[in-house]
Amino acid sequence: MAEKTFAELRELYPTFTYARYEIEKIGTRVKLTFHFSIDGLCTFSPSTEIETENLHILNDPTSPDAQAIAFSLGMVELVSYWKAACPKTVKVQCGYLSDWDIRFWKRLYFRGLSEFFYINRIEADKDDFMEIVCEKAAEDRPLGAYNQSGMHIIPVGGGKDSCVTAELLRGEKEKNLFFTVNDQPARTDTVHAAGYADSAIVRTYRTIDKNLLQLNKDGFLNGHTPFSAIVAFLSFYCAYLVGARDIVLSNESSANESNIAGTEVNHQYSKSYAFECDFAKYAERNLVPDIRYFSLLRPFSELQIAKQFADYPQYHKTFRSCNRGSKQNIWCGKCAKCLFVFSILSPFMEYARLCELFGADMLDDGELLADFDGLCGFSAVKPFECVGTVSEIVFALHKTVEKFRAAGKTLPVLLQHFAETAGEYTGENLLSEYNPKNNVPDEFFAAIKEMYEYVSADC
Repeated sequence: MAEKTFAELRELYPTFTYARYEIEKIGTRVKLTFHFSIDGLCTFSPSTEIETENLHILNDPTSPDAQAIAFSLGMVELVSYWKAACPKTVKVQCGYLSDWDIRFWKRLYFRGLSEFFYINRIEADKDDFMEIVCEKAAEDRPLGAYNQSGMHIIPVGGGKDSCVTAELLRGEKEKNLFFTVNDQPARTDTVHAAGYADSAIVRTYRTIDKNLLQLNKDGFLNGHTPFSAIVAFLSFYCAYLVGARDIVLSNESSANESNIAGTEVNHQYSKSYAFECDFAKYAERNLVPDIRYFSLLRPFSELQIAKQFADYPQYHKTFRSCNRGSKQNIWCGKCAKCLFVFSILSPFMEYARLCELFGADMLDDGELLADFDGLCGFSAVKPFECVGTVSEIVFALHKTVEKFRAAGKTLPVLLQHFAETAGEYTGENLLSEYNPKNNVPDEFFAAIKEMYEYVSADC
């Protein structure tokens, strides 16, 4: 296909349809399948399977409540397929949406696709980029009883943040289950390092329809979608199955910052506090109000989480945050995410040990200068990765410069560049910050207090 523009594709393919979803019990697994189409182009039937053999299922996977959650999961899955041609109209045939719901979904799509629009140079308007047409009438859903277990579902991606959450909740070990999307060694290793067996893992397996992969090869539009919103709805479905009380996330206050100064272009929108609040309201209105969804680490920054994580050596060999190297379970050592994690940990860990874990001295790699400048705010665009704020990385690097100079050591090339460009640090001690905009329930305050007392002490 000759390359088409956003406007041309919308003209060629004006409608997208969410036709139906299916819930099947296949052996020990529950399978959710969604049926979409870019009308006049192709159909898609992506699926997700949930392994239940090790789980104590308390609620029916096909109940009306379960169907409401599955339908909503399809609503967030659809945007990955919609973006290939960005049809003007989305027809929803398999579930009812109120005006409030439509506003929720359009807000999630528009903000969650902000990076996609930016990278593809698409000038989209939040009101006109999509029209959602609901073709099903409102109907009363039978009020179902929710059988509760009191469990916590803790999503684990393999990085440092969920390790910290696991440690903060170590006092309630019997209540903790860990949620993963597709197996990767770092995720299972995190659970094992926390002292749990495989039986404590809620494993899900999500597939991408091959037709979308072909469209990507053929030159249709492609780019970042709000994956953490998929985690939200899928973990909610799993929480419902096991009767969990809480979905405990590990998203930090830093996720609220945009990647482009003065804009709402945010790679991490679906990890932000704004989305967390929106999702909680949606779940209360449309799903199961007895399940709470919140981030335990929202009061803290990436900087503070890094300091806390550095005090947990049992995770240091197993954690991975590199997207490029995730399938090989390695740090690639050449991307902005590796550089950020290395840098934010550098004030709090022994430097030679850090280089050993990453397989390189990343602050001595001049080829990473462009990403480094973006992370430090020396250039206008912060890398499109899940990274902390400019102020946090600047604070961390100043501390690392101090460590090198106190030891009489030569600064690595990027650290020397930083010292020359940033000058002396005149800001506040960011380790003493506390973000009051969080939804952490009162009963978790003891864990928050414990962490705050540790991280707010100067390094």
